[in-house]
Amino acid sequence: FLSCREQPIFSTRAHVFQIDPATKRNWIPASKHALTVSYFYDATRNVYRIISVGGTKAIINSTITPNMTFTKTSQKFGQWADSRANTVYGLGFASEQHLSQFAEKFQEVKEAARLAREKSQDKTELTNPALNITSHQVLPSPIISSNGPGEDKLFRSQSADVEITTEKERLKKMLSEGSVSEVQWEAEFFSLQDNNTKLVAALHEANANVDQWKKQLTAYQEETETLRQRVAELESQGTHDSSSENNKEELSQTLEELELLIKAKDEEIQLLKSQKCGRWEAEGEREETLQKLQELEARNAELEQRLHLAEQTLAETLAEREKMHGEVTKVAEIMDVKIFELSELRQGLAKLLES
Repeated sequence: FLSCREQPIFSTRAHVFQIDPATKRNWIPASKHALTVSYFYDATRNVYRIISVGGTKAIINSTITPNMTFTKTSQKFGQWADSRANTVYGLGFASEQHLSQFAEKFQEVKEAARLAREKSQDKTELTNPALNITSHQVLPSPIISSNGPGEDKLFRSQSADVEITTEKERLKKMLSEGSVSEVQWEAEFFSLQDNNTKLVAALHEANANVDQWKKQLTAYQEETETLRQRVAELESQGTHDSSSENNKEELSQTLEELELLIKAKDEEIQLLKSQKCGRWEAEGEREETLQKLQELEARNAELEQRLHLAEQTLAETLAEREKMHGEVTKVAEIMDVKIFELSELRQGLAKLLES
């Protein structure tokens, strides 16, 4: 399907879909992964094509004509109808920028195809003036059969205007019957599948690196423990070697220290003998001081007992005083009642006397 005369002019990556020929509503994914979609130009025939290959099979082989229209149905999805292939192609891109670039290139190629058609028509008129074909007429195209049940076969008109009208009607029908939401979700689904596959691969690689780091850490720990044991052995050997040489010096130092201690003890004995008499006198003064202290403690205990008795007496006095105050209050209240009753009696007698 590709000739040596054709050269790629633009390439991108996208998920490829085709409209379901049975329902004309659902999209059928052409592959599980994103494919390379390219614009090719045949300089000999002056023809532009969109081609995408999956393995050894041509997924897209669409010749661009001036009547085609690329429509963006979402931020990452676009589609166009190919009447010659009798299908609608859909592309799901990884980003809105990739979609915009593809749409701009589609418009450029479509314009180039229009200019190429006009030039070919001008050459035909110049070479065959007796055909009396106007500039708006084109040669008949192959037969296209419709997919609807019970419909007759349709033939392309020789008029370019009728071809444009038919193409627009077919495109509108395809777009009206297609589900835009399903297209968006399917495109996003395949994009997420690609991302998920990449993330899983990265996760496996990270896990492998972690396992390798753990093994290295275990090896370093074992090596460190081995070095520690070796250092301990060397230190113990050094201690045994130096101990025999230092024994003599240690013994000589110990003898000198013992001699000094004996001299110090002798001096302490002489000092204690001289201080013995003075201690006897100090002990007599100490006994006298202890006796005075005992007398003071007894006096203090007696004073504390008296203070306790005085506090008890004061508490009893305060209680009796409060009791007397309560009795006086009660008597005063009784007196107030009696005075009030006497005043009422007086008023009653006065009223009786006046009557």
